[in-house]
Amino acid sequence: MGFSQALSGVNAASQQLDVVGNNIANSQTSGFKSSSVQFADVFANSQIGLGTRVSGVLQDFSNGNLETTGRNLDLAISGTGFFRFEQDGQVGYSRNGQLTMTADGDLVNAQGAKIMGYGLSDPNDSFSSVVAGGQPVALNIPADDMPANATSEVKATFNLDASASADAADKQSASIVTQEDDPATAANERVTFDFDYNYSNSYTAYDSLGNARNVTTYFEKTGDNNWTARVAIDGKMNVDNAAAPTVDQNAFQLVFNSSGQLESVDGTANNTTKALQLPVDGGATTTLNYDFDLKGTTQFADDSSQKTLVQDGYTSGSLIGISIADDGTVMRNYTNEKSAAAGQIVLANFRNPEGLKASGDNMWAATSGSGAEVVGTAGVGQFGSVEAETLESSNVDLTSELVNLIIAQRNYQANTNSIRTQSEVMDQIAQLR
Repeated sequence: MGFSQALSGVNAASQQLDVVGNNIANSQTSGFKSSSVQFADVFANSQIGLGTRVSGVLQDFSNGNLETTGRNLDLAISGTGFFRFEQDGQVGYSRNGQLTMTADGDLVNAQGAKIMGYGLSDPNDSFSSVVAGGQPVALNIPADDMPANATSEVKATFNLDASASADAADKQSASIVTQEDDPATAANERVTFDFDYNYSNSYTAYDSLGNARNVTTYFEKTGDNNWTARVAIDGKMNVDNAAAPTVDQNAFQLVFNSSGQLESVDGTANNTTKALQLPVDGGATTTLNYDFDLKGTTQFADDSSQKTLVQDGYTSGSLIGISIADDGTVMRNYTNEKSAAAGQIVLANFRNPEGLKASGDNMWAATSGSGAEVVGTAGVGQFGSVEAETLESSNVDLTSELVNLIIAQRNYQANTNSIRTQSEVMDQIAQLR
């Protein structure tokens, strides 16, 4: 009887050594979760036990330390959740976010499993929006160039000097080439439009092909609290030459109140926007149309200056890299300094993570014991945030494992000594006459 008890102890200690050894071997494996052995005594309707057995091996899913790597495709989860991967039609879960991008634009781990998330709303449009929700798909990063976007709105705030003079003698003069040919003149004669102004300012807008266009606004004080603004593009103005030429089609009036606040544009109260139509050439759409919003513009006794300017146009751009936000959104970065989302990495979680089945390569598979997966986005509800340029280290406590190793070794030796003692007793019995 004693042999079986000691033998069960040897077997249990041997399995404990295996678990401890596996923990130690993976102390440097990113995203690895350590395991521990649970023992149970064995009885069979007797007061004296039959030894011990390993009742289970539990995984410790506590978080490991986060370590910065500086590599943009190294990801870690700060908090709860697992990355969701797909390979050969099988779904797996991992805390290891060491990714690479294939030549086809797939984001994969070292074993080739593709990370999953929410894709674009229109698979045929590389610049459609990301649709959160629905069934996660393997993420792919399109390499398409970003097309140009014509300016459709410019928001600017100025201060126009209230002390500026409305007298022509105190103004500057400008002579700008008109956009339209005057049929009454020779083909090689340049028609100009002459006017005065107190202050001018330039900014860049973009046509339908992404060509940068220099737009200049000339401000002329015409009376107390009254200004006229004229707009030129690439050194030309859109002037009606049939009026010989006197009518600037993009001129508009600014009226300020006694407190220096912009009160109206073109005589419409509480209106701060002028719709501009600026003809362009070079193969782009013939007219660059956008709203010029001057909300916040003031007239104070200070130097005329531009305070802010924002315009929504840009030229085309080529893909130069990707970055990943805290919520798992994968952003494509372009040479035109713009970015566009390519998808959003999803996270998965389980009611009982300890029920997951380890399948190797830093992956786990769902089981009936773990329960069904719950899928969501980083930073929402129970899910942690995604940390880029960071990896989660193994949660193995090497000091504790070395102590466990000594304990398991002692248990093994003690049980072998029990077997030796039993053997010696049997030898003594055999020698009885």
